Order: sequence, then C-alpha cells, then structure tokens
Amino acid sequence: METFVELSVVMPCLNEGETVGVCVRKATETLRMAGISGEVIVADNGSTDDSAEAARAEGARVINVAAKGYGSALMDGIAASRGEYVLMADADDSYDFAHIPRFLEELRAGSDLVMGNRFRGGIADDAMPFLHRYLGNPVLTGIGNLFFASSCGDFHCGMRAFRKDSFQRMGIRSTGMEFASEMVVKASLLRMKVTEIPTTLSPDGRSRPPHLRTWRDGWRHLRFMLMYSPRWLFLYPGTFLILLGLAGCAWLLPGPRFVHGIGFDVHTLLYAFVSVLMGFQLCAFAVFTKVFAISEGLLPEDPRLNRAFRFVTLEKGLAAGGLLVVLGIGGSIFAVSGWAKESFGALDAEHILRIVMPSVFALTLGVQIICSSFFLSILGLRRRQ
Repeated sequence: METFVELSVVMPCLNEGETVGVCVRKATETLRMAGISGEVIVADNGSTDDSAEAARAEGARVINVAAKGYGSALMDGIAASRGEYVLMADADDSYDFAHIPRFLEELRAGSDLVMGNRFRGGIADDAMPFLHRYLGNPVLTGIGNLFFASSCGDFHCGMRAFRKDSFQRMGIRSTGMEFASEMVVKASLLRMKVTEIPTTLSPDGRSRPPHLRTWRDGWRHLRFMLMYSPRWLFLYPGTFLILLGLAGCAWLLPGPRFVHGIGFDVHTLLYAFVSVLMGFQLCAFAVFTKVFAISEGLLPEDPRLNRAFRFVTLEKGLAAGGLLVVLGIGGSIFAVSGWAKESFGALDAEHILRIVMPSVFALTLGVQIICSSFFLSILGLRRRQ
C-alpha cells in the first residue's frame, strides 16, 4: 500500500540549479519537523542546467514537463501529486518554506484556497522591483477584486495552497504566468472559501535575471482578467455609450442647442446615434461572450442569465428588430416623399437629417437585433444540449 500523503509541495522549475536544491531541502525539513506526511515535487520545464539532478539529490520527485510555461509546469506537477492538499511555491528561494504549516492549518480548517500575502507578511529590500511593488501588483490586484468580487490582497503571490479536488473543480486553462490570476478568479467565481495568511518575500538566490517580464506579463494578467469579465470589458462600456447616446439624441432631435455660445446640431446628433449603435454592439458581445464561456466551461453557470433567457427569446428579438426595420423604412419613405414635394431639389439639411438619421438608425439597429438574436439562439443550442 502507498504511504498516505497529506500535502504535496509542487515547485515549477526552469534552470533553477542554483536554488532548487535549497528549496527542496527547506521544504522537506519543514515537513519533517512539523510531522506532516508530505512529498516534494519539482516540475521541470525543460531545464538545461543541473536543476533536475539537484532536486533529486535532496529527495524531490522530478516530473518532466514538455509543454512550456509556468502554468503548464504547475498543472503537470499538481496532476502528478498524491496529496490531499497541494502547496505551490517558486524554486528561486524567495519564499519561506517554514510557513508551510500555516497554510496547511487553514486547509484543514476547511479553506479551498489559501493565499499568501507578501504585503502583510513583509517584503525585504530588493526582493520585489519598484514597479511590481507599488504599481503592478496593487493595480492588478485591485482590478481583480473589482471585477470578480474578491477580497484577495495579493493576487500574484507565488506561494499558495489548495485542496486538490478544489483545484480540479477550477478547470484552469492558462499555461503561462496568468495561471496565478486564473486560480483566484475561478475560486471567486465558484464561491470557494478563500483565506489569506501573511508570508514573506526575500531576494531570490539566483545570479541570473528572473523569467518574469514586467510589461509583457503584466499585460497578460490584465488581458486575462478582461477576457474573463464580459461585464467590465463589454457590458458596462456599452451601457454607458447607450445612455450617453440616448441623452444626446433626446437633447438634439427637437433642434439645435447652444451652450455658452457653442452650437450643437445635426453633426453632434450623428455621433449620438452612432454612440447608441456602438453601445448595443458592446452589450451584445457581452452576452455572446458570457454564453460561449459558460458553454465551454470557462465560466460557471450564471442563474441571472438563465432567468433572462426565459423572457428574451429568438421570437421576441425578431419582433423587436422587425419593428425597428419597419419604422426605419417608414421614416425613409416619409423623407423621400418630402423630397418629392420639393421636386427632388435642394432641401433644408437640418430638417431632413432629423428625419433621415433616426430612420437609418432604426434600420441599422433593427438588423443588428435580428442578427444578434439568431446568433444568440445558435450559441444557446450548445447550452441546451
């Protein structure tokens, strides 16, 4: 029979020959001193130095991961783990493995995910670049908490622990550095119990530069959070544009307006109509993205969306779009008839445009609603199956 393993310590590794052995030794010693039944796994991501040999020499089980990327290494390492719980930490000797029992205590108490918080525990001098400490991490953590109703204070701490079955429920897809963000996002969306404990960060023990690239990886984290939040990427900007455009239309349709001697007329009115159209497109993309993400298992089911689909049907969308098309055609015919009365000669531009623009707007929006209704219905086929 296999020995029971309560905790697996997983370290991603790419050319960490200078430090991985030290990290394995510290983790192993902590497990022994705390009386924790555990194992240490090093997920080697194609190292060309002696990382694998150094890890084995200290008693780690080394898993060779062919697919490149921080997330790929961790996913394979976690899949190979035998523990009920998993703790992940970088192999650069920047994290304190003596804190392992703190994480395990929270997991035993029922937490699904236990995050380390370096800002609460202490960041040593030169351990984190200035931009990361005062701009990147605080801003990305703030955005993550805003988008996903999380209360995490350090989205990108590399030392964290979780239940293995909870990790499997998350269904994480990211293979790069954004793996860290996806874990917190999925835990928040799935309403898992997430707790935080203070942990420290020290200068790493490597003589080479870190793999992390400030602007590239920062953008990847931000891009990921935007793609996983259709509300903030599409819905809220779209709603703002619709409200702004409708206000502009209501203000300018009756006639030109003047504010402090500045005139606003049909030219501004045109932008108001376009604002509504762009807003509708963004809101439609929000719904399309949400439905697709749920169908593909990227996001959990949303009860509010399911309730909305009981009332918003293909037939109602076609009726609303068709009505707008009819109104647009009717307005266009009215405009042409007025032009005919003038023997198709010159017209009062301000007057005729206040008829033509709403008509064109209604035609365009009507066709968009019809096409969007059909497309949403097609996406819904996968959900019903």
